[in-house]
Amino acid sequence: MASTASLVAAPYLARAAFPISPYSKRAYSKRAIEVVQRATVVDMLAPIKIEFSPEFYASPMTDKDAADFRASGIDAIHHAIGIGGPDAREQALTFFAIYGNYVARNSHVLTAVGKFADIDRAKRDKRCAVIMGLQNSEHFNDAADVKFFHDLGQRCSQLTYNSQNRIGSGSTDRVDGGVSDFGVGIIEAMNKVGMLVDVSHSGDRTTLDAIAISKKPIAITHSNCRALVDHPRVKTDEAIKALAAKGGVMGITGVRMFVSKTDPTTIVNIGAHIDHVVKLVGIDHVGIGTDSDLNGYDDTTPEMNKMLRGAYKDSYAFRDKIDVDGFDHPLKMYDLAEELIRRSYTDAHIEAVLGGNFRRLLTATWGG
Repeated sequence: MASTASLVAAPYLARAAFPISPYSKRAYSKRAIEVVQRATVVDMLAPIKIEFSPEFYASPMTDKDAADFRASGIDAIHHAIGIGGPDAREQALTFFAIYGNYVARNSHVLTAVGKFADIDRAKRDKRCAVIMGLQNSEHFNDAADVKFFHDLGQRCSQLTYNSQNRIGSGSTDRVDGGVSDFGVGIIEAMNKVGMLVDVSHSGDRTTLDAIAISKKPIAITHSNCRALVDHPRVKTDEAIKALAAKGGVMGITGVRMFVSKTDPTTIVNIGAHIDHVVKLVGIDHVGIGTDSDLNGYDDTTPEMNKMLRGAYKDSYAFRDKIDVDGFDHPLKMYDLAEELIRRSYTDAHIEAVLGGNFRRLLTATWGG
């Protein structure tokens, strides 16, 4: 584990800025461009598109969306949505059918993932690898279902969404009873087949139980630090320390109310969450899980925005904007690199945050 002191590099001043995409006027320092393009950038929660109409996924990807993916610098995204209820298994099967098909039909831009080597190949081919996952595990009717869905391509499963299921409790439940006996069996099955355990939306006790029960390191793919923001959906220092002690990685998210309680909320605040994890447990245990598509929630239609907000309890405390200023566009990873450069992170440590740490975790879970 690297010490915090080792993060400090020689002061860096950007003397020139260079454009990245013909669709954007944004420009970045040579150092930021080089570190993003050299890194294997893994966004551990990033839906292909925040758009749930069947018509969208039945159509080819637009030239603009394809160009945005190619310019983004992102080599892999964890594409996952929330499911739940009595028909969760049917929802999961529909999810893998629709999105697996979409990835296949847009193979000039996207590619599927089985092992981490597929992400490396995608980077070489200038495509974006899509890690298929779900943000709830209610589709597992029994432990045998874990292998069934792994065979369909699922590589990550969040144990609970925001509410109680048979496995454990969610972050917005009034009472958290921890991981159930049924949940122990699900975690064991996930370890056996090589499916990453995720506890991003799980309650505090369920999170700690899952870390303790899993024989393999697990992930908090997209959350932030409660020491900086008092919100039920973000994680305590106790949980972050326990995760790191078992070799896990935490992805920092760009959802506004998880980043700061007050405005302005900018990429500087995201940097503060990264710093907090680094100071608490070291550079090896922090990554990125934006919890957003390339353009963010605030670019969705008013109808979609209203539907998304209405799906959560009042404790989510949405504000007028959901995205973070400066982290709400396809080139956001370059902005993050610039922020980490301003914070005197070395190139090697920026690459670790952008994806190197999740590379280690995913390789340990899936194999190379």
